[in-house]
Amino acid sequence: MAKLKVRPLNDRIVVKRLEAEEKTKGGIVLPDTAKEKPKEGIVKSLGSGKLLDSGERAPLQVKENDRVIFSSYAGTEIKIDGEEYLIMSEDDVLAIVE
Repeated sequence: MAKLKVRPLNDRIVVKRLEAEEKTKGGIVLPDTAKEKPKEGIVKSLGSGKLLDSGERAPLQVKENDRVIFSSYAGTEIKIDGEEYLIMSEDDVLAIVE
């Protein structure tokens, strides 16, 4: 896989959203219009951390390739080489899936 060509600033991260479910647990196939956008993704790129009043940078809690859950309206959608990504603040991340 090629290196991502976007480097987010400060406490921002770039996330690749996971694919939406094609079927329900009961086996019903969902049409595209009924699918919810997943609120889960993989961290692809990180900023350098939030700038503190002391001039130092706070380290980010997430790292590349972490699987994360984020809030519904988090981030800004962008397209790079035909792939969709989200740029969001680390504050929009609710949890890391282990």
